[in-house]
Amino acid sequence: LSELEALMERMKRLQEDKEDEEASQEEMATRFEKEKKESLLVISGGICAFPVRFSFDDEIVSTDVSRYIEDPGFGYKDFARRGEDHLPTFRAQDYTWENHGFSLVNRLYSDIGHLLDEKFRMVYNLTYNTMATHEDVDTTTLRRALFNYVHCMYGIRYDDYDYGEVNQLLERSLKVYIKTVTCYPERTTKRMYDSYWRQFKHSEKVHVNLLLMEARMQAELLYALRAITRHLT
Repeated sequence: LSELEALMERMKRLQEDKEDEEASQEEMATRFEKEKKESLLVISGGICAFPVRFSFDDEIVSTDVSRYIEDPGFGYKDFARRGEDHLPTFRAQDYTWENHGFSLVNRLYSDIGHLLDEKFRMVYNLTYNTMATHEDVDTTTLRRALFNYVHCMYGIRYDDYDYGEVNQLLERSLKVYIKTVTCYPERTTKRMYDSYWRQFKHSEKVHVNLLLMEARMQAELLYALRAITRHLT
């Protein structure tokens, strides 16, 4: 099977398995912990250093991005050290965007919550109902896996989501791309972009990038707004 057909087959099998039997809460918790630990072992593309060399086709562009930031050493760090048995977990049910973050950010900055919520929903629900040359495809399962994997990398868990779907739908090369774009965007190269979902349209792959960035932004907001809530109470 081609990469595309194999992915569609896995999506179909997941839907059938879900209709036949749902995983228990204990099983889903175990699968989340496994995926969370494995995300720490996913190595992004290359090692960041200043200046950075970006390659687009045969053209090499060299730039010193440190001039644009106050602290060149500031950047993403894994939320836990490798080898730890009990990694910190942010349970989304205890503090969600819909039930907590949205109302708080609206109190702090009038109407910004509505604008952010509309942006999150628009990107999450955006679909042409296609996968490369295939039409009338429900991509909900795949979009949810992409969004929830980003939150998983940030230690956020949804109790009602089976993280076994992430492991089945997102192959290793795509996970490397996701971690690089989400955590170390300055390391992203065209070769990495080309290496996953080779049969997909550029518009579909660009949608993946939008989805990853919105998932990251929401994860960051959840941590920040939860901290503000705790301070206020």
